[in-house]
Amino acid sequence: MGDKIARRDFVKTGVAAAGAAAVYHQNVHANILGANDRINIGVIGVGGRGTDDMRWAMEVGKTTRPAQIVAVCDVYRKRVTKAKEASGAELATLDYREVLARKDIDAVIIATPDHWHAPIAMEAMKAGKDVYCEKPMTRTVEEAKKFYETQKATNRVVQIGSQTTSSDQWWKARKAIQDGMIGQLLMSQGSYHRNSKEGEWNWPIDQNAGPEGKGDDYIDWKMWLGSAPKRTFDADRFFRFRKYWDYSGGIATDLFYHVVAPLNICWGEPQFPHKVMASGGIYVFNKDGREVPDTFHLIAEFPKGHSLVLSSSMANGQHIPGLIRGHEGTIMMVPDGRFEGRVNQITVTPERIVKKEFVDKYGKEELVVQTEQRENHMENFLRCVKTREKPVLDALTAYKAMTTIGMAVQSYREGRVLYFNEAAQRVTDKPGEVMQAKS
Repeated sequence: MGDKIARRDFVKTGVAAAGAAAVYHQNVHANILGANDRINIGVIGVGGRGTDDMRWAMEVGKTTRPAQIVAVCDVYRKRVTKAKEASGAELATLDYREVLARKDIDAVIIATPDHWHAPIAMEAMKAGKDVYCEKPMTRTVEEAKKFYETQKATNRVVQIGSQTTSSDQWWKARKAIQDGMIGQLLMSQGSYHRNSKEGEWNWPIDQNAGPEGKGDDYIDWKMWLGSAPKRTFDADRFFRFRKYWDYSGGIATDLFYHVVAPLNICWGEPQFPHKVMASGGIYVFNKDGREVPDTFHLIAEFPKGHSLVLSSSMANGQHIPGLIRGHEGTIMMVPDGRFEGRVNQITVTPERIVKKEFVDKYGKEELVVQTEQRENHMENFLRCVKTREKPVLDALTAYKAMTTIGMAVQSYREGRVLYFNEAAQRVTDKPGEVMQAKS
């Protein structure tokens, strides 16, 4: 199964997918779907998250947006077997290239470990597939840049799977800011806290699974590693990959993406950061082999004159409120701090200095804005596959959110403050270079 294409070729192709734009437009299969055509989907990565996405697409595909699963893929044969049984897919494979080679597949769902998001997504777009890629968009800022450039060149529909961005509260907050309810934007804050005896990401390990496994216990470990550093099979790394830098950014990429992405919607337009710094450490779960911190904090500043403060620990479950501060008021987004799913309302509270004007305009000292039901994230993606509209969490918005997150990971690992040169589209440690680019 893995020998049809030299392994060095598929790694090279996946990582270096940001070549000349003209190449992207050659030989690209792009079905023009009619109103009644059923969207054919391939799912790459059918672990816990991928299986949920697959079932979600099947559910939506039977109701509002006709779609069906025609291919499933994972490097762990047991998962492929289960996914084929659950979906009725025609193709079940351990090699994602077989999915991308299918001319009848219109879109793919990518739910692999983070280090495979960019390579597979870029290959998929070059093959003419629309892409629903689980968060985080990528593992690094540079990968996100190449991902976005590929989407722009191929004009494929891309939705990044931070499902909360399709909830109405972000859009209501966006309008409140645009209507001047809180005055000049100053700061957004949020958190993501969890606590368990096992520690975050210590998911169960199938003891018989591995590259020597027989039948459904077989794992294609070399394929799973891809461009990551080569090493002998490690079940902890395979089943608990978010604990390791080679495949994940830990809290930042797994959880903070659910905060940074929707806030980019609230702010009115997605924004690259100007300056990012991070801190934290492994304070409690220091005996489970993890490399990523169990406690992590992010501070980012943006060129338009506001900042972002995020706090998180996997060893304490108490959140801080998720809110947006302005000079004249505050929007309470998530009182309990959980940036997940839809909330029924947001609250706008004026500052004392403008309370009279606020009451005169809105008739009350605090304004409660009710949220409404919107199409969910998968419905939005499948509709956009048909209409070719821009989905809720498109590639550019996702790239800008990923820049803040990726820089935070890099700042933590390198122990220094980082800056983003927007003109050059690159991370730097020289603030003067950024200022010069802005002038």
